[in-house]
Amino acid sequence: MLKKILVLAFAFQLILNISRPAFPLYANQMGASTFIIGLLTAAYAVLPLVFAISAGKIADKIGDRLPIIFGMTGLGMGMLLPWIWPSLTTLFISQLLTGLGSVFAAVSLQNVLGNASPPDRRDAYYSYFSTVNSLASVVGPLASGYLIQHVSYNAVFVAGMLTYLISMGFTRKLPNIKQAGRSEKVRFVDSIGLLKVVPLRKALIGNALSLYSRDIFLAYFPLFALQRDIPVDVSGWILALQGFAMVIIRFLLPKLYRFGFQTVLNASIIIGGVSFVGIAISESVFWLCFWSILLGFGLGCGQPISMTVAYNSSPKSRTGEVLGLRLAMNRISQLSAPMFFGLLGSSLGLVSIFYASGFMLLGGAWMIRTERHAPPSNETDGEEDTANENVTKYNP
Repeated sequence: MLKKILVLAFAFQLILNISRPAFPLYANQMGASTFIIGLLTAAYAVLPLVFAISAGKIADKIGDRLPIIFGMTGLGMGMLLPWIWPSLTTLFISQLLTGLGSVFAAVSLQNVLGNASPPDRRDAYYSYFSTVNSLASVVGPLASGYLIQHVSYNAVFVAGMLTYLISMGFTRKLPNIKQAGRSEKVRFVDSIGLLKVVPLRKALIGNALSLYSRDIFLAYFPLFALQRDIPVDVSGWILALQGFAMVIIRFLLPKLYRFGFQTVLNASIIIGGVSFVGIAISESVFWLCFWSILLGFGLGCGQPISMTVAYNSSPKSRTGEVLGLRLAMNRISQLSAPMFFGLLGSSLGLVSIFYASGFMLLGGAWMIRTERHAPPSNETDGEEDTANENVTKYNP
């Protein structure tokens, strides 16, 4: 069963990573400004922001199999439209569909993995899951850069569509575990209340910082490279090096946990911030490759840490909901950051995006490190107490 989940995770991430670099380049070819490209990048996060927590609740109620099929189908449709009707408007619609599909696929794949894994192996399973995601982040940009440079943009979307069709064969006989034990309707404020769990809050903030930074890198580095007369297939290799570094760091992550998730998370965000600044001041391909690898080491830790802590810190009947909350925070950052950086890039140039991203990561690392546990409240309910107990071993 683990193999099926990992294959689906690889297909899901491959579709995203093969298409994400193509969207800004294709829009740029169509004459879109840096700000419009920022809006296009942000469009991916609009529907996930609305549906993230609901997607988790749906997975808890009906099981994970149908949400996975629905999500992967949304990704497939997002690849089909720009292939058939290539236009800037279609790219926006495609981003919306891809985002909607991704929220259901991501939450349910993470939830089904957590439900199906033995508690004493859950850390390792989530590390495998993240490593597979990283492998897709190597293959995707390489394939995208080659297809754009030597074939066409349409070839990228065809490849994404074929990946979706193949992946559907692995959705059969997925476990469809429904969570029991909470029949009353959960209000939105109750979901947000889960952020009272301090380790969970820190992990989710760190992951949101890492994820939006990687999206900024995927969206704007190809344009940044074009300004330096670096061919698209070479920039694809530079993006792939970042993905390869993420594979390595996620493979080593279980051994790094002995230092404590907070220490690892802080160090990774600082490394990411320094790398962004390094990219901004570099012009040679060698140094861009170096900083890309270092960026991969830095940004590769947020996702597996937050997935593990999110699942283990959640009440048993609300695991999908907590994973949905994690995704909602991710999408808030993915929605706001591209619009901000797109406006910044239009005003001050693309290089300003990399400086600003670096300094924001460094500031985020400081904010997480200096946050202190709130004093215990008499109103803390049993679920929150249980959640804090579940993550004790991740907060030494």
